[in-house]
Amino acid sequence: MARDLSFLIPEILLSLAVVAMLIAEMARLARLALWIGLVGLTAATLATLPLLATDTIVFGGTYRIDLLNGWAKLILLPGTALSLLLARAEIAGKEREGSVYSLLCLVTLGALMLAGAGDMMMLVLGVVLTGLGSFALVAYPRDDAATEAGMKYLVFGAVTGSVMIYGLTFWFGGAGSTLFADLGALDGKPLIAIAGLVAVIVGLGYKASLVPFHFWAPDAYDGAPVSVAAYLSVITKTAAIFAFAQVLRDLPTGSGWPLVIALISAATMTYGYLAAVVQTNLVRLIAYSSVAQSGYFLMGIVALGVSPLAVPGVIIMAAAYVAMNLGAFAIVLVAGRHLDNIRGFGRTHPIAGVAMVVFLLSLTGIPPLFGFVGKVYLFGAAIEAGYLWLAIIGILNSVLALGVYLRIVVPMYQAVPEDVAGFRNSPHPALIAVIGVTSVVTLGMGLLAGLFPG
Repeated sequence: MARDLSFLIPEILLSLAVVAMLIAEMARLARLALWIGLVGLTAATLATLPLLATDTIVFGGTYRIDLLNGWAKLILLPGTALSLLLARAEIAGKEREGSVYSLLCLVTLGALMLAGAGDMMMLVLGVVLTGLGSFALVAYPRDDAATEAGMKYLVFGAVTGSVMIYGLTFWFGGAGSTLFADLGALDGKPLIAIAGLVAVIVGLGYKASLVPFHFWAPDAYDGAPVSVAAYLSVITKTAAIFAFAQVLRDLPTGSGWPLVIALISAATMTYGYLAAVVQTNLVRLIAYSSVAQSGYFLMGIVALGVSPLAVPGVIIMAAAYVAMNLGAFAIVLVAGRHLDNIRGFGRTHPIAGVAMVVFLLSLTGIPPLFGFVGKVYLFGAAIEAGYLWLAIIGILNSVLALGVYLRIVVPMYQAVPEDVAGFRNSPHPALIAVIGVTSVVTLGMGLLAGLFPG
């Protein structure tokens, strides 16, 4: 027991921080809750560093301490800290402010469970914990849009979660175990393997907003506070991708799952950008963009066990995606939710405007930015796995992505409308910090990608 707990110090530290944050919120000390969250996330991140090279299992194989899990912590924990700062800039002084900070950290705890799941029950626990907190965060504003978004998110989550739990029983019956490491027993049982696979794709595809399980995302992002939309677009999505990697790497390829994932990847990339191209609401545009980005992640999942670039590609793309998407949402908090709000923004806020251009070009995959490095790894992994056609579709969609993001960049440097000239305030200090950190990571880590595995 002591040996297992020693490998869970980051999770324990985050759990203790969440409890302390809830106590602070009960005392109506929202700022204290924020600081406890930031300190707890920092401590958990530092505690992860000594475990980064560890490859072991704890509690009978139900939880994995490995490369995927270690890098997931180094990505998700700092990403949550930046999300807390975004939330502070948006909801400071509002009712139940501390509850938002607590829920953000609690959902991240569930995200870590997804990223390290070695057992079906741990996967279900991660899905439930991330889901319950996320529903409350989306509905936080208590207005009609947020309530509708929260209800759609809740209903969709309940249905997909139930389907996943039901489907996992097929794997348990076929393999005689709930451990993913024992899924090799399904070799020669393609129907059982496929039944469970469909259920997992439904459950995790909803979390990752993959087509056709993405319908909740635009409404949820639009109805929720911008900071919550930013958080959901990166933390829960990235955790679901890592969960896909943990589950499918043990599933026999005889079930045909790589081809199924490849087809979903192509459909997700293409639909996401085609839908984004016609949006006039900036939050919904980025929401559909994030749907498309999920498709790129799946190129690495397809190549698991075949290409040595697969795992590094997923990790690098996850780190890049968290930085550039959080940065883009931080700019939205400064400029406004609609494309009309951003007209002339690059002239009134030149530094923030340049940062937005950097984030959008990185999302497109323009060198030498961080997003470019991640996509190169993923394209290489797909090609090595024999999915050249999928890499070609990814490259073509990157061209389409440039057209999507130019719809934001071009208005930013047009003449400033008279009705907004002089009315744009300076960004909140927390937003300045988030934009600064994410800009440095997006610009600099593309040149320092050698720090990542592979």
